[in-house]
Amino acid sequence: MLLDTASLYFRAYFGVPDSVRAPDGTPVNAVRGLLDFIARLVHDHRPDALVACMDADWRPQWRVDLIPSYKAHRVAEEIEGGPDEEETPDTLGPQVPVIEQVLDAVGIARLGAAGYEADDVIGTLATRATGPVDIVTGDRDLFQLVDDARAVRVLYPVKGVGSLDVYDGSALATKYGVDGAGYADLAVLRGDPSDGLPGVRGIGEKTASKLLDQYGDLDGIRAAAADPVSRITPAQRTKLKEAAAYLDVAPAVVRVARDVELPDADLALPRTAREQDRLAELAERWGLGGSLRRLLTTLAG
Repeated sequence: MLLDTASLYFRAYFGVPDSVRAPDGTPVNAVRGLLDFIARLVHDHRPDALVACMDADWRPQWRVDLIPSYKAHRVAEEIEGGPDEEETPDTLGPQVPVIEQVLDAVGIARLGAAGYEADDVIGTLATRATGPVDIVTGDRDLFQLVDDARAVRVLYPVKGVGSLDVYDGSALATKYGVDGAGYADLAVLRGDPSDGLPGVRGIGEKTASKLLDQYGDLDGIRAAAADPVSRITPAQRTKLKEAAAYLDVAPAVVRVARDVELPDADLALPRTAREQDRLAELAERWGLGGSLRRLLTTLAG
């Protein structure tokens, strides 16, 4: 089981009231919400391995070089020579190191790679896996990894982190009319304002799905646009030609990397806490109470 950690703690933050606080009054709603969510995931799915995948760089320069608008609206501060600082709620930022410390003390593997997003870590681990994989994320971009032949599916949180929609090939086809590989092409065409991706003007999700059904993939659509006798409409032909420069680079930005070099780590689901004394200190300092106890009890079970 692969966790898109930042996506999940953002959802926990907004799904759990900030009245959930440490003894000193510091909000810990994201920390406790994430721990409760992980406990439910383990209880319901009993994975053999569990990895908290991290954004070592939430806006990699190589993606920005290709599309400068990529996540530009979410930059809080530009950092020369390093990852830019992402805009986050004031009371969430201080909780992220606590989340990392607690996961480490519990013994849940955390993996990231310099110059890559958590999506790329997930893509690499999913590609390497020899058995079924559940990807837990609130980011639709990772639908591109769904693969029934390899038993890779996405568990997509709804209502904060209260419940999950399961996306396998059938669910993806029903919702978007594409398979996992096709979803990346659909995302390129549709664009995504939340990531600063413009898409092709005038081609939304439904039109993108229809074009992919007709022409197979993005290359097929572009070939049809270049073919004067194809049945693509004149308006679509014009829009696709106008977007040629974007379409040349967008696939490399949208598609997750699958060959990231990752550090060696024990990915097995822990049964007992790795650092019990450290965990006890963190539990007392941050008032993690029942959330941490539930997670540890679930792991032991």
